Amino acid sequence: MMIAPRPPLGFHPADSSTSSDARQFKERARTTGNLSLAQILQVVTGGGRSPLKFTAYDGSTAGPDDATVGLNLLTPRGATYLVTAPGELGLARAYVSGDVEGHGVHPGDPYELLKALTDTLLFKRPPARVMANIIRSVGFERLVPVAPPPQEVLPRWHRIANGLRHSKARDAEAIHHHYDVSNSFYELILDPSMAYSCALYPTADATLEEAQQNKFRLIFDKLRLQPGDRLFDVGCGWGGMTRYAAGRGVRVIGATLSAEQVKWAQKAIEDEGLSELAEVRHCDYRDVRETGFDAVSSIGLTEHIGVGQYPAYFGFLKAKLRTGGLLLNHCITRHDNKPKFGADPFLDRYVFPDGELTGSGRIITEIQDVGLEVLHEENIRHHYEMTLRDWCRNLVAHWDEAVAEVGLGTAKVWGLYLAGSRLGFEHNVVQLHQVLATKLDDRGIDADLPLRPWWRP
Repeated sequence: MMIAPRPPLGFHPADSSTSSDARQFKERARTTGNLSLAQILQVVTGGGRSPLKFTAYDGSTAGPDDATVGLNLLTPRGATYLVTAPGELGLARAYVSGDVEGHGVHPGDPYELLKALTDTLLFKRPPARVMANIIRSVGFERLVPVAPPPQEVLPRWHRIANGLRHSKARDAEAIHHHYDVSNSFYELILDPSMAYSCALYPTADATLEEAQQNKFRLIFDKLRLQPGDRLFDVGCGWGGMTRYAAGRGVRVIGATLSAEQVKWAQKAIEDEGLSELAEVRHCDYRDVRETGFDAVSSIGLTEHIGVGQYPAYFGFLKAKLRTGGLLLNHCITRHDNKPKFGADPFLDRYVFPDGELTGSGRIITEIQDVGLEVLHEENIRHHYEMTLRDWCRNLVAHWDEAVAEVGLGTAKVWGLYLAGSRLGFEHNVVQLHQVLATKLDDRGIDADLPLRPWWRP
């Protein structure tokens, strides 16, 4: 998700065929014969102009000797990954499997490595002449594909066995892949509330826990919730918002497709003495039958819905509200509204299968088109940049425990994903928008809302 220079894993690739780096290696392929393995690693990552050092198991090196960060190709299998899937996916496979490693950074937070690559990380297939030289250099035997790491899911076209995209069955499988990793693993990364969404930092030096509580406070206030009100917390995760609202006298129904999240949330509700007010159900949000809610919170679910499902989704949420009720939609967006929705290969295969993002303009349009009135929206992307920074710090601090819990490959996927996403928010490739809307009566009258925003920022 990412930048103004150029993007790392999970972000939109630029066109490498026009880069000076591509021309450099095209000339090298024409005039100097075979490339070393380190040079090949440099080519496929587009790293020719970046301050990184590239090394390989054949003893070759490329890049400046005094570089503080870099990449090391460790095995022939890694070369096969790079050659058979040149670009982002091949490098991800080699990195997750341990065939390529970063040096100068911790695997729980490879932010500095990714940042150093952003000026030149193009992740496009090299030009034909360069690709031919790469194949000749590594040998045709390296063209025989090898199985990807077990953390990788099937490509989208193969997932039809789990149902059509965004059917209930396929959504359940996608949620299971991402959220049922391990509650213990998430406890190592997240704050005590287990909030897995953008925090809102009241000050630059606030802790992650303070920022998450501040986020819940803001959403609670925007929704004008009062003791005795009813809240539907759709896609409630581990129940952070559910428990925050119930702790202030609101009756809450939360819904999530993750069995592990339900197990954790229900215990937390019981431990906090909130069972009379809150429940978290293991179900698709579409299976919640109750209506007449005073408010609906959708925090981090819209990314999983699918853009084509927005009319049905927001129409469903509207139907859950009483007249005058409020909806708060909190989700990651793209920085524009162009018709590209699907995640890039690393995110789609390793992190968020079937995830889709669009711009805030599209989301606002869809909310308006189902008949809700949009009252307010704001972009808090820099707060997500800080949230991801703090999640990476937690992962580094608990690295050995994380690896023991989920395995080295999965832990590395998360370090790469969190650090790369941080760069995406930092450089405005992705944003985080909160949109507040209300359900009017048949005459277009609201519930006598205040003339100006009623919440503290």
